[in-house]
Amino acid sequence: MSALSTGSNSSKTEAGEQLLYVGLNQDHSCFATGTSAGFRIYNCEPYRETFRRTFTKGGGIGYVEMLFRCNLLALVGGGMNPRYPPNKVMIWDDHQNKCIGELSFRQKVIAVKLRRDRVVVALLARIYVYRFSDLALLDQFNTLNNPKGLLALSPDSSSTVLACPSITRGHVRVELYDARKSTLIAAHEAELGAIALNLSGTKLATSSEKGTLVRIWDTNTGNMLKELRRGTERAEIQSIAFNSESSFVACSSDKGTVHIFSLSENPNDNNDSGKGGGEKSPGTSQFSPNANQNYPQGMAAAAPDRSPVGNNKKSGLSFVNKFLPNGVGKYFESEWSYAQIKGIEAPSICAFGQEPFTITIIGKDGSFIRANFKDGGEAERLSYNRFLKGPDEELKLEMGGDGGGSAGGGNVGGGMEGGAEPDADEKVDFHNVQQKK
Repeated sequence: MSALSTGSNSSKTEAGEQLLYVGLNQDHSCFATGTSAGFRIYNCEPYRETFRRTFTKGGGIGYVEMLFRCNLLALVGGGMNPRYPPNKVMIWDDHQNKCIGELSFRQKVIAVKLRRDRVVVALLARIYVYRFSDLALLDQFNTLNNPKGLLALSPDSSSTVLACPSITRGHVRVELYDARKSTLIAAHEAELGAIALNLSGTKLATSSEKGTLVRIWDTNTGNMLKELRRGTERAEIQSIAFNSESSFVACSSDKGTVHIFSLSENPNDNNDSGKGGGEKSPGTSQFSPNANQNYPQGMAAAAPDRSPVGNNKKSGLSFVNKFLPNGVGKYFESEWSYAQIKGIEAPSICAFGQEPFTITIIGKDGSFIRANFKDGGEAERLSYNRFLKGPDEELKLEMGGDGGGSAGGGNVGGGMEGGAEPDADEKVDFHNVQQKK
């Protein structure tokens, strides 16, 4: 989960715009904000605003989903004066400065995820999967009520994996489309609070509405690999993120702390395939409208963490497990975080940086924090910026470089062809667009 809908009490920009949405792109190299007047794109490393689009009339954008760094985005209207109806997903081509396609629904759109060949839309209790090239409907299924829009889609071109709530409380449905297989994971007894897939879709992280545990699952087998303890008090998990090599996972919560967990078994081993115990389970260049028109192949641009890592902490009382009932003893067996960033003042999303052992925290209050967690414990803050500023506040930027790496996207072709037909609730309107050479 890498997005944050900010609600009606969010921060405002220097021009009085209200912040409605913050979300990261697929490789976490940049992020987008939706405001009451349009949307903006920011580079993460180095931090700076790279692009903005302001609509003069009815400009509220409540959801922005980027496609890596290309000129194509999915937009959903929001705020008091929405640019588009909140029940429509608009495919926006910023090269042409217009919408080139749309998906209409009878209900409000809760979440949208993109990859180079798919558009996935979450409504309150239903998921729709479309082919990107012509917006033909490929799949649809029901979920439990999903007001948070919990939805994860692997961005790696070598595998197509989707995860979302199932129709059973605390369960996750995982669709492995390449293997033509579905996996049902009984992740938690309580309602789901957050979910996230790693880049390749081989691992799933989940938390419940209690927010005390994060569990790591094998998406192919449904087996639990690790159980990680955020804390002992109830909390709302606001985001979960894997790093590019799946050697770390991080989560942010309303307790004002970001926890970082190591998924490696040995201090000098980045292999993240080990299994851990837990309580009984119930079952790179800046954005440009003239970006290269080729879709990214895989995730080669993401910088891996190839350095030795430490282990998570375990309770010093873990030896008492054998003397306690199963439900009690498992508490001492859970792994605690390897590193933390404390004092986060607003609801936030987190993501790992392209530099090894760095993490980014993006807040609802307009804050942008980078920290280094290599030594474990309290992470070292490297920089603090604000992407929203008040009338008496200057925007601080880290200058130097152009963000590094590049990932392009392509324009989508025109015309409806093949695929499953939408049901009676859906309307598809895809404008005829010529493929750019």
